[in-house]
Amino acid sequence: MQDAGSLAIRQVAYFVPDIEAAARAHSKNFGSGPFFVLRHIPLAASEHRGVPHRFDHSSAYGQWGGVMIEFVEQHGDGPSAMHDLFPAGSGRFGLHHMAVFVEELDVAIADFEARGHPLAQLSEVEGGTRFAFMDANATLGHMIELYEPGEALLGFYAMVHDAARDWDGTDVLRELQRS
Repeated sequence: MQDAGSLAIRQVAYFVPDIEAAARAHSKNFGSGPFFVLRHIPLAASEHRGVPHRFDHSSAYGQWGGVMIEFVEQHGDGPSAMHDLFPAGSGRFGLHHMAVFVEELDVAIADFEARGHPLAQLSEVEGGTRFAFMDANATLGHMIELYEPGEALLGFYAMVHDAARDWDGTDVLRELQRS
């Protein structure tokens, strides 16, 4: 079992009403980017608090120093880990989660639950990458996202990181196509 205390933060994610505006503002204020935008991320499955639900969302991913930053926008008012912290229609947004890589997702979920952080949402991206939002709101004020660092995910993180190297600040938003 991986020690939850030794997990490195790989990503900081914010729930926002407009991923493009958030990415542009963050880039302008902090020099982060460029941001890769993926709209209506295709999921093979998703469940919130143990109940299957559609989770339609778009994200913008960029590099901010040594960590990836993500801006997430949910389409629709359905239940989700996003709406657990920022209820639909509330107009609220902000820090939603920090992501970490784990050796075995199911083992890590059980470990986090044993530590008092219940599973809020479990989803699977088309192509096989599963991710889990563990509810740490009571102790940390945000969720913790867990996923296994498979080849596709590591390649994506490397692509975002490499794009930031020697980036001249232009072309802040770059559309990603579904493969």
